[in-house]
This record gives sequence, structure tokens and C-alpha cells, in this order.
Amino acid sequence: MARPVVGIIGNGHMVEDRYNAQLVARANMKAVAETAGALPLMFAGTPDITDLGALMEAVDGILLTGARANVHPNRFGAEHHPSHEPYDQERDALALPLIAACVEAGMPVFGICRGFQEFNVAFGGSLHPEIRELPGRMNHRMPRLATGEPHPDPAVIFADRHDVALVRGGTFAGLLGRDHIRVNSLHGQGLMAIGERVVVEGVAEDGTVEALRIRDAAGFALAVQWHAEYDPHTNPVNRALFEEFGGAVSRFKRSADRRAA
Repeated sequence: MARPVVGIIGNGHMVEDRYNAQLVARANMKAVAETAGALPLMFAGTPDITDLGALMEAVDGILLTGARANVHPNRFGAEHHPSHEPYDQERDALALPLIAACVEAGMPVFGICRGFQEFNVAFGGSLHPEIRELPGRMNHRMPRLATGEPHPDPAVIFADRHDVALVRGGTFAGLLGRDHIRVNSLHGQGLMAIGERVVVEGVAEDGTVEALRIRDAAGFALAVQWHAEYDPHTNPVNRALFEEFGGAVSRFKRSADRRAA
């Protein structure tokens, strides 16, 4: 039987400040291929290239990855400020309706970091551009050297940095078999007002929302603020998430194949 296909959203990226490209980190593709057991297929995160309907006919699940660019504040009624750039408004224009379409169709959709934030905005929620500026919040951005440059060691950048308390009896707690986990942290934006169908399932020790699900979704519709794609081959929490996503994608494909037969 053919492997299920997972579409992975691309991010706008300028090569040599001249060539407009689409980029997907290798770690996302490896996590889908090796842990979820699916064929990763990158699609352009821009609606003038990627037709939403055609995309959903071609894949069995969607992975919305992290990205350097923030969700533009005009998507949740906030003011733009140059210090919060860069943005990727083409991705916004595709990802937000794509989430709603996947939930409606029961197609598995998994959000990571920016994808997590997109889930909240897609259902009417809002974001804060710099969570670390709120009273009592920690710095959730990636570790940096004293010079201000990003730390050169990926093992340091993606190391687990804080705890997350999961809702007892919730989807994540049931899936992971525990009420507390420890995760990495590489983000500036964070959830503020919670979207209409967004159910908070995990919160960091400083109150930052870290895990969510979509209420009454017909299929897998989960998202996490941390970078679960970095180490699912060694991290049991992230492995369980990608395995569950892969299982949901396989079931969706089998169901679609039966309907088409």
C-alpha cells in the first residue's frame, strides 16, 4: 500500500537577497518520514501558487511548521510595528483558511510553533508580539551568546528549557501518559486571547500557553508551541506526538481510499 502523504507548508525566503524561494527545514521532513511514517511533500505557503482545494485532494494530512516570520497583527486586530518583523503575509493568507478547512474535513493537521499560533488566530484568537515583555513571563526566545548572536550549538538552542503542565484527563495527558513534560523554547510571539474553538491543554510555568486542541474536530487537530520536530527520534514526548499524527494520517488515507473504491 502507498504511504500516506503529509503536506508541509513552505516559508517565504530570500536567497542572496535576490531570489524569492520557499523553504522547509529538513528536520520537519525527517520527522514526517521517519517518525510519522508518511511521505513528506512540501507545498508553497502562498495562495497564488497553492490552490487549497487541490492541495487537500493531494495529501492525507498537513504539518504547519515553525518559521522566523511572525503572523501579521492585522490578522487579529493589532497594530503593526517594525520591531516585530519579519512577517510572511502570503503564508498567513494560505495557512489560516487551510486550518479551518482541515478541521472541517477531518483531515489531520498538526501545528508547531508558528503553526501553533496560526491555529489560535484561525479561530479568532490573538497573539502578543513579545511574550517576554509581559510581567512575570520568561524569555522564550532561542538562547544567544553575550554578543547577541544566536548560540552556535543546536544542542543548546533546542535543549529542553522549561516545564509544561498538561490538563489532567486531557488529550495530551492521555497521549503522553503524564501530566508534566519539559520542552524546548524558541519563540517570541505567544497566545493572548484564546480562539473560539481552541482548548488549552498545556501551560508553561510562567502561564504561557504551550499545547492546544480544536474542540469538536473530526480528526487530529493538535498544536504545540515548542519545536517537536527537532528530536522525535530520541525524545519520547515528541516521538509520541509524531507517531499519533502519523497514525491519524494513515487512518484518514484508508478511509479516503475506501470511499474512492
